[in-house]
Amino acid sequence: MVQERAFPTFQTAPAQVTRAEGLMLYQDMVLGRFFEDKCAEMYYRGKMFGFVHLYNGQEAVSTGVIRAMRPGEDYVCSTYRDHVHALSCGVPAREVMAELFGKATGCSKGRGGSMHLFSEPHRLLGGFAFIGEGIPVATGAAFQSKYRREVMGDENADQVTAAFFGDGTTNNGQFFECLNMAALWKLPILFVVENNKWAIGMAHDRATSQPEIYKKASVFGMPGYEVDGMDVLAVRGIAQEAVARARAGEGPTLIECLTYRFRGHSLADPDELRSKAEKEAWLARDPIKKFSAYLTEQNLADQPELKAIEKTIQSVVEDAVQFAIDSPEPDPSELYKYIFAED
Repeated sequence: MVQERAFPTFQTAPAQVTRAEGLMLYQDMVLGRFFEDKCAEMYYRGKMFGFVHLYNGQEAVSTGVIRAMRPGEDYVCSTYRDHVHALSCGVPAREVMAELFGKATGCSKGRGGSMHLFSEPHRLLGGFAFIGEGIPVATGAAFQSKYRREVMGDENADQVTAAFFGDGTTNNGQFFECLNMAALWKLPILFVVENNKWAIGMAHDRATSQPEIYKKASVFGMPGYEVDGMDVLAVRGIAQEAVARARAGEGPTLIECLTYRFRGHSLADPDELRSKAEKEAWLARDPIKKFSAYLTEQNLADQPELKAIEKTIQSVVEDAVQFAIDSPEPDPSELYKYIFAED
């Protein structure tokens, strides 16, 4: 059996960014981190219920991919670890937090909770609790873009779709079936693997015959890339290439982002299976600290500017919590609403 990679040497050249782009990426990652930290606080204070899976440590993947797309135009399919994907898509922090509180003002009207965020205006096709569920949905979204453009003659139908999923999902049937169809039909889709090394409590290299997931793309005749998922510019560079290929009609791409979640699988997970040494090694590669250092080294920003961004984001998150607290519960009379599509 092939052993899982630890810290491979990456050949990918990082994307070049302007000052405005750099600050946008930093703001997006900080929003994700601060939002998740606040979710942990609210959960332990009994304000949130059910399972809550946080994204801390993986921010460079969400920001690097989604912010390389067209927010509000391109489609995103998420997993049960979906809060930060929603924020990167542009779903307001207020709506995401209210959904986590089960309130009527939430992006899923209080019916979805942590694992089922959805926003039609922001082209977020949903968070899915069962692993792999979102891959066929994303494949369908990519198919309709291609069909509208090539069969119905809609020249504006050049939207690209990104499907996010974890390393454990790549052993499931949906992964193989959908990659096969996407390759056959040259669909405009990015299959983004967030390989955080652990599928709940199962180490990735113990569960698969080929831990190097990006190599699985070869059997479908599509490009497959391995990228440092703790480096937002590396992720962004690969994503930009894949998006351009998809929009040009050149088909799908499989992107494996090697990343790490800093918290347990969910907030109910005591996180006793991962070694202290492993966790400390990955914490030292914090994507936000890494990008902060890059911005200052390249003279794209200084520390006071970055601290000001953090202060602003903290206010946004605090406002989102207050909004969620003040929002009404869903009306029991609407219990059966939104089950079926309505006019």
